[in-house]
Amino acid sequence: MLCFVYVLNFLDRQLLSILAKPIQDDLGITDGQLGRIGGLYFALFYCLISIPVGWLADRTNRVKVLSFACALWSAATVACGLSSTYPQLVAARMAVGVGEAGGVPPSYAIISDYFGPGTRGTALGLFNLGPPLGQALGVAFGASIAAAYSWRSAFVVLGTVGIVTAAAVYTFVREPERGRLDVKPVTVHPTTDTGAAGFRATIAMFFSRPVLVLVALASGATQFVTYASLNFTTLFLMREKGMTLNEIAVYYALLIGIGVSAGMYASGRLTDKYLARGKQAYALVPAVGLALAIPFFIGFVWAPTWQLALLFLIGPTFFNYFYLSPAVALVQEEVRPQERVLSGALLLLVMNLIGLGLGPTYLGAASDFLRESYPEHSLQIAFYTLVPFYVLAVLMFLVLARKLRRENVPMGDKH
Repeated sequence: MLCFVYVLNFLDRQLLSILAKPIQDDLGITDGQLGRIGGLYFALFYCLISIPVGWLADRTNRVKVLSFACALWSAATVACGLSSTYPQLVAARMAVGVGEAGGVPPSYAIISDYFGPGTRGTALGLFNLGPPLGQALGVAFGASIAAAYSWRSAFVVLGTVGIVTAAAVYTFVREPERGRLDVKPVTVHPTTDTGAAGFRATIAMFFSRPVLVLVALASGATQFVTYASLNFTTLFLMREKGMTLNEIAVYYALLIGIGVSAGMYASGRLTDKYLARGKQAYALVPAVGLALAIPFFIGFVWAPTWQLALLFLIGPTFFNYFYLSPAVALVQEEVRPQERVLSGALLLLVMNLIGLGLGPTYLGAASDFLRESYPEHSLQIAFYTLVPFYVLAVLMFLVLARKLRRENVPMGDKH
């Protein structure tokens, strides 16, 4: 159920990028405007609201917080479909961001109380199938509905599904006892507080620990690439590679659904497998995955036909998300049960402000800037400029691996 909510969370979030071409044609907006509405405007509300929501969920019923958030972002998705001007669409997207802020952090903590240490990487890997499934279903259903009816109908139909799902979460998901599967309290920093963690104390703890800050920054650098690509790949395939909405609904949907799901699951399993050798597995798995993605990404951008572009895109689709399950598992493992929701929210804050907030905003602005020099291929040239950010993310995960190797405490000795 939590995974399905995550599917809807990501589906509603990505509908804008999936339907970018018909929205641009209808409302007459530029790549830069599209990048801001999919990036900065959305991320400001999504990231900043996630902190008080995380603090609230750590002190109240996490399932109720999740169900209310799902209902809110789904209603806002319906409002997106009813928007007739760019400012109205901006306001509706901001409301989607407010709702989605309460989606993922409570789910991280609920799962951490259903699965004990040593199995959380795999469990979170399964939960993190939400984004690829959300992308795939969004592409398949969103593009199909838009092709048959209109882009507005896609927002209204899929938003309505989310409202029904919110009621199902409230009815069927049980709130687990906090910390019930931890053999002993996690003591990663000095404290005498055994109750609810303080808001400011948890924030201070998170940003005072180099490991937590490093994993958040490295994940942010990765998301800069992934969110920038996600928000413009459909538009890129249609505008510069010649794909139609119906072709997007079949071929791109299958690639996203299978490729990213496999990458999410594989990274979780690999992390759990290699943890016995040391905590550096949390960083080496993402570093290797991202390094392997780079040549395939360059091939995708270069490819002269959409068929060849999709063939190259299999690589980044599989490897780009090797960071997420290890990053989440590391943060959940390193903090106390009472700090898990807020710590998960802080992880999302950092990586989404960088990735979701700046990635699409940058790529849209770069495309607008390059249009005068490359009127037919400005978006393609802008995509090439993402390669250095891949390299930066790999280097940051290697620094994190070195930091974790110094600790070098096998997980079996910790609990």
